[in-house]
Amino acid sequence: MDYFLRKRGKLYCESIYLGELADKYGTPLYVYSLKTLVRHFKVASRAFGKIRHSIFYSVKANSNLTLLGVIAELGGGCDIVSLGEYLTARKAGVKRIIFSGVGKKRQEIEMVLKNGLDFFGVESENELNVIEEVAIRLNKPAPISLRINPDIDPGTHKYIATGLKKEKFGIPIGQAVDIYKEISNRKYLKAVGISMHLGSQIESVSPFVEGLLKLKQIFCKLSEQNIFLKHIDLGGGWAVPFAKGQHLPEPADYVREMVPYLKGLEAEVIVEPGRSLIGNAGVLVTKITYLKKGYRKIYAIVDAGMNDFIRSALYGKEHRIEPTILKKGKTLNVDVVGPVCESSDTFAKNVELTPIKEGDLLCLFTAGAYGFSMSSNYNSRLKTAEVLVAGDNDFLIRERETYKDLWRKQKLIKTRDIL
Repeated sequence: MDYFLRKRGKLYCESIYLGELADKYGTPLYVYSLKTLVRHFKVASRAFGKIRHSIFYSVKANSNLTLLGVIAELGGGCDIVSLGEYLTARKAGVKRIIFSGVGKKRQEIEMVLKNGLDFFGVESENELNVIEEVAIRLNKPAPISLRINPDIDPGTHKYIATGLKKEKFGIPIGQAVDIYKEISNRKYLKAVGISMHLGSQIESVSPFVEGLLKLKQIFCKLSEQNIFLKHIDLGGGWAVPFAKGQHLPEPADYVREMVPYLKGLEAEVIVEPGRSLIGNAGVLVTKITYLKKGYRKIYAIVDAGMNDFIRSALYGKEHRIEPTILKKGKTLNVDVVGPVCESSDTFAKNVELTPIKEGDLLCLFTAGAYGFSMSSNYNSRLKTAEVLVAGDNDFLIRERETYKDLWRKQKLIKTRDIL
C-alpha cells in the first residue's frame, strides 16, 4: 500500500498534487511519501509479534539523510556496504549498524571498528584475517557474523541473485562450522551472529524459509558445541510490485511465513529490507519534452533519463507509468524514452496512456529504491532534486544540482602548461 492516490483524475502524494511539486521544484523530480515509508516499517515490525527482532534498513536502496533519519526515529538500524554509507547513517542519527559487502577496505574496517557497529557481515576467510589484523592494531575485538552462502536459487534477475554458490557472495555453507570454531579461539574476533542474503526483488517467500532452516541448523549445531550467537540475520530482498494489479507478498507476508520457524530461537532476529520499505514510497515525476512520430511508433520523450533512473536500462524492468492528470479521450500507445544518447534509455514500450501532449507530466511509480541512489551525471546531466511529503506539507530534502556542480571537483589543466 502507498499514499499516491487520485482525486478527480489528478495524482496526489498524500495531500499534495504532484503537479504543484513539479511547478515548485522543477522536473525530473523524486517525490517521497512519509506515510508510506512509516507504514511499511511498522507493518513489517508488527508481523514478528513477540519474537525479538530488529529491522536494519538497507542503505544502498536510498541513502538520503532525511529518509535515514526517519528510519532512526522509528528505531531501525542500517545495513551499510561502504564507509560513505556508514558516515551518512551516523550523521542521520542511526545508532545500530551492520557492515556488509564483499570488498571492505582496511581503512573502512578501521574507521567503522573505531566508531562502533553491531557486527561485520564477513564474506571470506581473507576478510576475516584483515579484520583481525585491524582489531589487534586497535586493541579492540571485532564483532563478527559470517555471511553464509546457502546455495539457494531465489528466482530473481541474474544480476541481483546473491545466494547461489556460483556467485561472489558469502562463505560456503559447508565451511561455516569450522570457521566459527576457529573464531572462538581468536582473541580479537568475537562471533555474535550468522547471516545470509539471497538477492533482491525475490517474489516468493519459500527461498527465505529454506535459507532460514539452513541457518538455524548451523546455529543449533554451534550451540551444541558451546558457541552461542546473539543474532540470526535473514537479509533482505523482499519484492515490490512494479505493474498495476501485480500481486506479490507484502513485507509482513515474508515475516509471517518465517515466524513459525523462529519461535523458541534464543537470538535476536534481524532483517535487512530496503526496496520493500522505500520502493513504493517514492515516484519520479517527469515532463514530456516532445511527442515524436517515428517509424510505426510514437515516442514520448521526457526530461528524465537513464542517468536519473537506470533500472529500466540495466535490468529491462518496466515500471508503471501514468500521466499526473487523466484525460478523457482515445488512448495513445507510446514508448516512453529519455534524452540520453543510448537506445537503452527507454522507460517503457507500448504503454497505453490517456491523451497526452508536450508539457504534460508523467509519473514513474515505485522509484523510491535504487532510483536516486544509482543516478549519475552521464551526458553531463544534473542530478535531480528530492522532496518529502508529509500530509499537506512538502520539504526539499536534496537540492537540484547546478551546472557548477559538474566541474566543482575538477581541475582544468592547460596543455600548453604541461607540454
